[in-house]
Amino acid sequence: MRADAPEGNCPLTTSGPPADRAGWLRWLPGLQVLRHYERAWLPRDLVAGLVLTTMLVPVGIAYAVASGVPGINGLYATIVPLLAYAIFGPSRILVLGPDSSLAPVILAIVLPLSRGDPARAVAVASLMAVVSGIVCIVGGALKLGFVTELLSKPIRYGYMNGIAFTVLVSQVPKLLGFSIDEGGPLRDIAGIVRSIVDGRVNPASAGIGFGTLAAILVLKRYKRVPGTLIAVVGALLVVAGFDLDRTAGVKVLGSLPQGLPSFALPAIPLADLRAVVIGGCAVAMVALADTSVLSRTYAARLRTPVDPSREMIALGAANLAGGLFHGFPISSSSSRTPVAEASGAKTQLTGVVGAVAVALLLVFAPNLLSDLPSSALAAVVIAAALGLFEVSDLRRIFRIQNWEFWLSIVCFLGVVFLGVIEGIGLAIGLAVIEFLWDGWRPHHAVLGRVEGLRGYHDVKRYPDARVVPGLVLFRWDAPLFFANAELFHERVLEAVGRSSTPVKRVVVAAEPVTSIDVTSADMLADLEQSLRAQGIELKFAEMKDPVKDKLKRFELFERFGEASFAPTIGAAVDAYVRDHSVPWKP
Repeated sequence: MRADAPEGNCPLTTSGPPADRAGWLRWLPGLQVLRHYERAWLPRDLVAGLVLTTMLVPVGIAYAVASGVPGINGLYATIVPLLAYAIFGPSRILVLGPDSSLAPVILAIVLPLSRGDPARAVAVASLMAVVSGIVCIVGGALKLGFVTELLSKPIRYGYMNGIAFTVLVSQVPKLLGFSIDEGGPLRDIAGIVRSIVDGRVNPASAGIGFGTLAAILVLKRYKRVPGTLIAVVGALLVVAGFDLDRTAGVKVLGSLPQGLPSFALPAIPLADLRAVVIGGCAVAMVALADTSVLSRTYAARLRTPVDPSREMIALGAANLAGGLFHGFPISSSSSRTPVAEASGAKTQLTGVVGAVAVALLLVFAPNLLSDLPSSALAAVVIAAALGLFEVSDLRRIFRIQNWEFWLSIVCFLGVVFLGVIEGIGLAIGLAVIEFLWDGWRPHHAVLGRVEGLRGYHDVKRYPDARVVPGLVLFRWDAPLFFANAELFHERVLEAVGRSSTPVKRVVVAAEPVTSIDVTSADMLADLEQSLRAQGIELKFAEMKDPVKDKLKRFELFERFGEASFAPTIGAAVDAYVRDHSVPWKP
């Protein structure tokens, strides 16, 4: 254990002899942990695993129902991924399983393709897990773990708030004891209102649902208390004790199939494959974003590094394994992971203990949860959805960066109005546009000398700045690429036209220019030709060596000549003053 690690915690990433990390075992962190497992960890892992089980069962069933598949598949999607992650997962503390943020994405694909057939729903959801797993494994192998960082915080808030709203609305009918035809959040709201007006609410179901929800929310503040388990068991005992499924029409889970999940390749009609692949990629994106954030959070807390690409492969392996054993897409859990940590979990063995305990339940006591009311399961999902909403930080963003707040709102509305899959696509599109916008219309400046300040500064911010007669010092605060090449050309010529003295030389202060592409290189060649036709020289200052290397590849460096590249702005000014005998006192 590292000397600087917090007392009572293990490093988030595995450690071991250099041969382990360099060889094939580096892809199997769980086996590395097993080889160096300490006996003192075992009691804590066992206790933490048993405590974790109290959440795994009700939550797994609830999220399965919310995803449009039978409750038993939620337990299958709990057992197998936990075992897979115990082998491939680099984090000793992370818990994976069915997640509320994925439920509406899965449901959006499963519902129209299953046509009410549970077996077909399982096949669709399982294949989505397989697709998601393959996407994550390939992405991790290609070191694409950084892609999860491409969604800005406001955009991430927007689509997660939209998903949370979708989840919440979809569970309200179950909470009130009736059902409606799923058609998206807005149609669901209209259907809920009509059903309430028509008197379809089941008072007993609603009472149990709201009671369960209240208990979960109240007990949530006590981190060491298994609030979800207490609330769900309480609802189960009430229904069983008063026989409410027969006397009051309360819908219950019913008996679960006995036995463990078996290996099966999910098969669906070829016509449905496109939708399933799109859905699988969408859940991979959401799961990666969630897992990346949670993994980095615990890495920072335990002061240990995290490899996003390795985490990506582990998430993919867990999804792939789950999909091949009648599961559905899973992600890291921001509710079950803290439970494992608070219970003293030391290694991935905690997840193994939880998986084995759930498996034993299916083998020896499949009827134990038969009286579990559907409204209580809906309450579990709603409680999780409420935890997904982010409001307070959006208020801060509204205060400090108004336009990013509205970007988040647009993303939220996209999920609500267009649907979850389309909304995630919109989020990715907005992220790309946001990324390009800063580079497309970057800040630029003409520089001058300011009395009492070292260097050269923006003349707009310092109107009293002195400019060198006949010299335009032009700074461009972004990479040069196809989207801003023409704008750069225009702004340089504008700066030349606005000069108060006839211009003899333009020096581009290129320190902020981190890259250049073929389009912008050709633009520089055209700009140099246009300026030369007016008797104006084009030079550069502070250009980075990698950018110079690109100019050499584009056959521009030789055209400009090595003397055209000054190491500093001061050196470029001195060279101009010397070449043109300009009277200038810095």
